[in-house]
Amino acid sequence: MVLIGELARASGVTVRALRYYEQQGLLQSERAPNGYRRYDSNAATKVRNIQLLLSNGFTAQDVRGFLPCLDNGEVSLGPACPPSVEAVSRKVAALEERIAELSAVRDRLVEALAGNATPQQPGTIARHPAYTRPAQH
Repeated sequence: MVLIGELARASGVTVRALRYYEQQGLLQSERAPNGYRRYDSNAATKVRNIQLLLSNGFTAQDVRGFLPCLDNGEVSLGPACPPSVEAVSRKVAALEERIAELSAVRDRLVEALAGNATPQQPGTIARHPAYTRPAQH
């Protein structure tokens, strides 16, 4: 069992973040007789996984779907956790939609730059210094 300050140092987050995770139902602690929070030995792994998921755009509500999987090593290194598949599928769909939106904006901007080419700046947008064509996959 570790205290909140020790867990914060071991996992690289603030004490405030740990309290927030507890408030959101992502992390559990026991209370010592003196009222201090105590966490089990897997808590640092769980907290690092929570941080990883939150930093990748998942919400605290999304992370709740991952809870059964967060104590078992780094979540990004293992196979998909069955309870998390729905949240991951939603995230992938949202990313695909965002990529499509950004691609459309890029295309409109490229067209606008091409339309502004002058005789002093002949050529196509591919030669415009403000634009470099993204790598094709």
